[in-house]
Amino acid sequence: MTQQTFATADLIDIAPETPSCEVQFRTFGKRRRFCGRVRTVRCLKDNGLVKKMLNTQSFGEVLVVDGHGSLYSALIGDQIAEAGRKNGWAGAVVFGVIRDSATIETMDFGIKALGTNPKKSAKDGMGEVDTPVSFGNVVFHAGDFVYCDEDGVLVSADEIVEK
Repeated sequence: MTQQTFATADLIDIAPETPSCEVQFRTFGKRRRFCGRVRTVRCLKDNGLVKKMLNTQSFGEVLVVDGHGSLYSALIGDQIAEAGRKNGWAGAVVFGVIRDSATIETMDFGIKALGTNPKKSAKDGMGEVDTPVSFGNVVFHAGDFVYCDEDGVLVSADEIVEK
């Protein structure tokens, strides 16, 4: 399935048991629909691990960031988003906020986030990578498949294929 050929509403009709994240995210970036295997980061007010992950090579994965729902400081800005785009990431789901949203809107990269805050976060690298993260009444495991579009976020242990 290509990045733009699915709709989460159609996928959940195919597989109604698929968990749907109950968080009402905002969508950022030109890539309004994106999907891929999950990689995770859990962090609070510190985007050092987010930066490290998005600066590594990816083959269309989606970084799911559990920022504990904090609105205190941004976990992704334009430079980190651009690194993710250049390194092949499909996008990111951020249970927290981003910054530089006007610039990110011009990028072929997808982000779902709670909103924006111009404040920078710490860069100490505190947190965990590829551990299960939970928000919106769903659990994201590294290696799961995540599907994001204008209607929401779905997560599945198995790839969902449109019939």
